[in-house]
This record gives sequence, structure tokens and C-alpha cells, in this order.
Amino acid sequence: MSSETSTPYTPASTSTTVAGNETVSLADEIKEYNTAKLIEYLRGQGLNLVKDDFDIIENERVGGQDFLDMTKQDFRDYGMKGGPATRLAKFAKECKDKKLRSFSSYKTKKDLKEVLAKHGVEDGRITDIPQFTPKPHNIDDKNEALVHCLKDIRLRLRNMGPVVESNEAIRCEYISVILHACINIVRELTGKKISLNPQFEVVGEENTGRVDYAIKALEELIYITEGKQYQIAIGFAQNVIQCESAFQTNKRKRKADDAFGEEYDYLFGIVTTATEWHFLLYTPDGISCTSRNPLNIRFVETALEEGSEDEKELCKNVKRVMEVIVGLLRERVDVEKEPKNKKARVQEYLKKE
Repeated sequence: MSSETSTPYTPASTSTTVAGNETVSLADEIKEYNTAKLIEYLRGQGLNLVKDDFDIIENERVGGQDFLDMTKQDFRDYGMKGGPATRLAKFAKECKDKKLRSFSSYKTKKDLKEVLAKHGVEDGRITDIPQFTPKPHNIDDKNEALVHCLKDIRLRLRNMGPVVESNEAIRCEYISVILHACINIVRELTGKKISLNPQFEVVGEENTGRVDYAIKALEELIYITEGKQYQIAIGFAQNVIQCESAFQTNKRKRKADDAFGEEYDYLFGIVTTATEWHFLLYTPDGISCTSRNPLNIRFVETALEEGSEDEKELCKNVKRVMEVIVGLLRERVDVEKEPKNKKARVQEYLKKE
């Protein structure tokens, strides 16, 4: 089988620690931000800024590099009050001093063991992660998005061949088709605006990088990590870290927008090779997953034979994966602004069958 892989995302500027782990200067991330991106980032940092403060940043066209070079007096000269000027200048200095570890640097069994231990799983095996049971949403066989998805998969099978021997770029083709179909279904079910964001950039408190895919509504809801063939466990390590970083970002955003204190929250993760699908539940209390019961799809050319057993199996398994994703995404969208219901939903997932 092919061992060909795509090149992982590497930030513009990295340094290597003594342990050999890639670290990224937070300043190197921020200096690439335009004004809109900078404002979006600052909104999530709990700096107690108000509309007037952001209006000044916008009107003065302050970009990421400008922000890092600014002093308290610079902000004051733009007409900002002393409090926010002090906080922003202090935060700019902290950004220049802070180093973040990149998601792509989590790639060894040692990394996996450390990530799992941090979340209470001591033996470093993904099968030891507590399990949860996703609640699928039934999709009719004639559903337009499902039918269109299966047509697209057949087209890719005909043009690119089976997934068994394929590289990551081809796997992404199959993964994205399924994700797009799921989002279309959930959008119709909920009436909510939902988007699929490939190569989505996340900056957490300790880690940063790009997630293969993020599904977003008002907040990030599901992070999808493409696992390498034969290294699905490493995909788990990266997905947990990505969900942790997104959780931190969502929490900061809510603190900035909401005066009602702490809210319970959770995120879903997906680790997939296109042929193998694992689902992860990330909460402030710990992680759980479906590592003992992955869903599998065989993308083989014999499935192109109409009426064949392989075609029936392909349709059945694609539908099963979609039903789980739609179920997770639909309920997560429904409870997005209801923290009390969020905790109850998580408890339902973790109930023993």
C-alpha cells in the first residue's frame, strides 16, 4: 500500500524546542492578521473591550503587525480610554513572548500517551478512552442530499479509483463529499446557517494550527481530523488537542459576550481516514469516543456495478456515517445557546446501554 502523505501545515515561522517539538510564536500568527481578523481574535480574549474600542481599531485600520508594535500611548493617541489602552498594550507584549505548540507536531506514541493522560486515560490506548453512543438521525433513502452524495462518490470512484491504495488528497475528496451532504441536511432540518471550513485556523491557549475541517454555526461545533492510514491513534491525539483549543476559544468568546458567568459546553470531533470513522465527545469533564466501534466504508470499484452486493454495502455504510454526523450536528446546533440543556445532552450520551 502507498505510504504517500500530504505535507502537514507549517506556520510561517516556527522554532524547535529542545525536545524536538514544533513551537509557534503567537506573534508570528497575529502579525498576519488583517484588521477584521485581528478584531475577531481580540473579541475572544476576555479583554473587556467595548464597541467603541473595536471601532477605533477598525477606523485606524490596525492590522496584526501594527497591534504588536503599539504601546499604551499609541492606543491613547487614537482616542482610546486608559483602561482598554493599558490592557491592549499589555496583551500585545504577552503575545510577543508566548510560544504555542503546533497541532502537526503531535505525531508520536509518546505524544498520544501524554494527551490521553492529561484527560484521565493513563495507558495511552485509544480503546481505553471512555466510550459514548452517538444518536443517529434517520435519513430517508430518497433524501436529495444522500442521493447526490452517493452519485458524487461513484463519480470519484470512476475517476480516481478505490481508496484502499490512495493518498491523503484522494481521501479528502471522499471525506468532503460526505461532510457537505450532512451539512445540507442539517441546514434544512434546523434552518440555521452552518458552514464547512477546510484548513480552519485555531489559536488556543497552548496550541495552534490548522484543522482539516471545522463545521461552524455561531461557534465551532465539530472538528474533523484526517487520520493517516495505519496511524489513526495519532489522529486522535491531534483531534483532542484541536477540540481543546476550540473549546478554549469558544469559552473566551462567550465570556466577552455574556455577563452571566461560566457556561457548560462541549464539542464533537471526528477522526477519519475516509474508510474508517471515529467520533469524539470533548467536555470540560473529560473525553469519550467510539474507538471500539468505528464505522467503516469500503470505497471499491466493484461498487460501481449496479445492484451488486458491494454497491448495496457502500450505500448502506455511507448512509450510516451520515446519519451519525447529522444526528450529532443537529442536536449540537439545537442546544448551542442553552447551557443547561448541553449538560443534560452529554449525560444522555454517556449513559450505559
